[in-house]
Amino acid sequence: MAVTVLAPILAVVWIAFHPVENIWPHLLSTTLPRYMRNTLVLMASVGFLAASMGATTAWLVTRYQFPGVRWIQWALLLPLAIPAYVGAYALVDFLEYAGPVQIGLRELFGWQTSRDYWFPEIRSMGAAILVLSAAMFPYVYILARAAFREQSGAGEEVARSLGAGPVARFWRVGLPMARPAIAAGTAIVMMETVNDFGTVDYFAVQTLTTGIFSVWLESNNAGGAAQISSVVLMLVIFLVTMEKISRRKVQFFSLSNRNRPAERTPLSGFWGWLAMLACVMPFLIGFVMPFSVIAHNAAGSLDQWRDPALVTALWNTLRVCGIAAVVTVAAGVFMVYGVRLSGRSLPRLLLPITTIGYAAPGAVLAVGILIPLAVLDHKLADLIEVLTGSPTGLLLTGSSFALILAYCVRFFAIAQGAADGAMGRVPPSLPMAARSLGRTKGQVLRDVYLPLVRASIGSALLLVFVDCVKELPATMLLRPFNFDTLATRVHEQASLENLSDASPGAIMIVLVGLVAVGLLARANR
Repeated sequence: MAVTVLAPILAVVWIAFHPVENIWPHLLSTTLPRYMRNTLVLMASVGFLAASMGATTAWLVTRYQFPGVRWIQWALLLPLAIPAYVGAYALVDFLEYAGPVQIGLRELFGWQTSRDYWFPEIRSMGAAILVLSAAMFPYVYILARAAFREQSGAGEEVARSLGAGPVARFWRVGLPMARPAIAAGTAIVMMETVNDFGTVDYFAVQTLTTGIFSVWLESNNAGGAAQISSVVLMLVIFLVTMEKISRRKVQFFSLSNRNRPAERTPLSGFWGWLAMLACVMPFLIGFVMPFSVIAHNAAGSLDQWRDPALVTALWNTLRVCGIAAVVTVAAGVFMVYGVRLSGRSLPRLLLPITTIGYAAPGAVLAVGILIPLAVLDHKLADLIEVLTGSPTGLLLTGSSFALILAYCVRFFAIAQGAADGAMGRVPPSLPMAARSLGRTKGQVLRDVYLPLVRASIGSALLLVFVDCVKELPATMLLRPFNFDTLATRVHEQASLENLSDASPGAIMIVLVGLVAVGLLARANR
């Protein structure tokens, strides 16, 4: 399993160093610097803005009592249900020249054309940063909120007794203690920013990920795509390494197992409403605005809900993502249980390595999967034709096999982490007792572990399924010919400026995401 996860990444490196046509000098002298510059600016800006939004809102909902705080702390999770590319389509539809905002301004002030007034450019780097930050800040919010809740109220009281005001307590007490959690959340946000394709493509921002699509699909140069993918891999490895180094020498210990949590300080009047506004704004931008726009467009095109192409895309999504979720979680359970049974050091060393697929962008995995798999597929087809005398076509790349494999590799970390955490909570005495009563290793897994970890396994199934539904870059590159999922259909229709046809599929994706957010909120109570 570790080899299966690592093979696509190693394949990318191999292809990058052994291309059929080496265009690396051409990339260095033309497009690669622009791709790199835009990617770094996007990563840094989205990381900073998402960290600011996530840490600030988490601090406010854990430390202060203000109007609506009970529902706001859960509402801040809802932007996770909106894929960033759906938010991009909605923002453009809302703010473009023919959108309700500019129409209202023209009617209000009597302007006739766009030359009569100035309005910010919608399809720009700034808009991409705003959309990605609003969609991804909950990654930071979840971890920061948990870190702030676990902090003892004693530190807060000591700081207050020494004359520290609210801002000083945040900067000098709360934020330093929560820094590891915030850094981990920010690293996830930056890696997801590198992985994004739909948003940056729609806003015409050329990044390394869009460069992979351009070089591979438009220039038909797989070696060049692998070379750009290797640059993306180095960026991701750098991010992960820096996140580990940043907390290597930073350790926090609790001096008592009976810590009293910090009490919320009541805020009333102007300050209470200001705190509420600060928390509601990310929720409005990240969830309410895109969902309202998409729902309005979907309601205005009811005939599209009966479109056979949409039904086919829905069936393809349920089938492929369902198979991928079951296979991924089953493999995660099998591997974690096998490592526990072996008791050896090598399997334990391999276990964390299998999480690297989650850090690799979907476009990079697609390059590493499709090219070697295509070579194997052609040889397999030739062999079958020699043995049977009839051509069978491409069995691996001509079907959804490659797509399912990409999903399994990319989201294996979720299944493995859930299985490892759940099995770690099972007392060792229970499987030992079962073995002493004559149960085999397989029976122990079936009769002892699975009933006890059933809830965690079910959650992992749902989370992997939702992530597969939302995945766009790998799906676009690995899907068979004339094979659409909800994500690819929404992206294609929106790229044609046909948001009314894209909205029903987008609503379906959002509803699937809301189920996962509800499960996440339940787990974080």
